[in-house]
Amino acid sequence: MGDSELGDAVARAQAGDHGAFGRVYRDVHPMLLGYLRGLIGDEADDIASETWHDIVRDLGRFRGDGLSFRSWAATIARHRALDHVRRVSVRPRTTELDERVAEPVSGWDSEGLALENLSTERALALIAELPQDQAEAVLLRVVLGLNGPMAAEVLGKRPGAVRTAAHRGLKRLSERLSGAEEK
Repeated sequence: MGDSELGDAVARAQAGDHGAFGRVYRDVHPMLLGYLRGLIGDEADDIASETWHDIVRDLGRFRGDGLSFRSWAATIARHRALDHVRRVSVRPRTTELDERVAEPVSGWDSEGLALENLSTERALALIAELPQDQAEAVLLRVVLGLNGPMAAEVLGKRPGAVRTAAHRGLKRLSERLSGAEEK
């Protein structure tokens, strides 16, 4: 869904249209989940749930278009992720959680979905190896599709710094992928 369509769906959701909210969720959630997986890994589903709770709670106060909505959602997700990291560092988990398989939202066939999940997992694993500023910039620019100024707003940095971090991160990823193909 394009920014204009997303903005229209958000406006209808704010007016109480549950179907429009479903469209917003189906469009934004996979990108938001990818961003969170890049930030915090396996706990992304829980943090995404907290993020959507906050989005629903504050949706009436949101003002802006589709791109602004994605930026707003990413900001909330980032704050939830940082809160989670602080909680875990104060009270580390002592047991391993069972891995859960998220149900796909798309209508892909099983083979296509499996290939997409493998490539997504590999991409997120490679992004996770980047320095944090580069990883976040790549996730916001590529996974969530935010422009430089919006990504900068989410990160509290200047747009030029975010563009540079994203460029360096993508360059490193390209070099890693080129090196892996040569082997």
